[in-house]
Amino acid sequence: MIRSIFISVLFLSLITTKAQENNSTYVVDKNDVSSIENIIYAVYDVISGPAGTERNWDRFRSLFYEGAKLTAVFRDSTGDPYLFNLSVEDFVERAAPLYLKNGFFEKEIFGKTEQFNHIAHRFSTYETWRNLDDPEPFGRGINSFQFYNDGKRWWIQSIFWEYETEQDPIPLEYLPQK
Repeated sequence: MIRSIFISVLFLSLITTKAQENNSTYVVDKNDVSSIENIIYAVYDVISGPAGTERNWDRFRSLFYEGAKLTAVFRDSTGDPYLFNLSVEDFVERAAPLYLKNGFFEKEIFGKTEQFNHIAHRFSTYETWRNLDDPEPFGRGINSFQFYNDGKRWWIQSIFWEYETEQDPIPLEYLPQK
């Protein structure tokens, strides 16, 4: 019995130590991670910019907890949904050249957050443009963010998103009320 308790305590202390060391290689802007609103703003700020502008991917990396996932729901040729999972590094490797070559701007137009103690979730409805002077966005969707607060800061645990389609418009409850 005592051996089991000792092993459990040792395991928990190792996990705690690892969590405290998470992402220590990236300089963290304390303002970015001080609130859910700020971390959401930081994500959209990093990924948005005109063609030819390098994004601050280290800032992006600093927002995510170790092992965080970014997952998109896409549709195949028959219209059936499927998941496309990426690590933070996978996302950066794929997005960096595309965003550098093409303008890409994404901003939240509506957000709804729910929180319990150290965990939170936010549905963030977004619009996407290639250029800020475009008359209309080329896309909309919902980013579903999951967050963890370790007592010192907020971390993104995952981002899960799906684009709006004609068949599946964004529900009115997740759009700005006029």
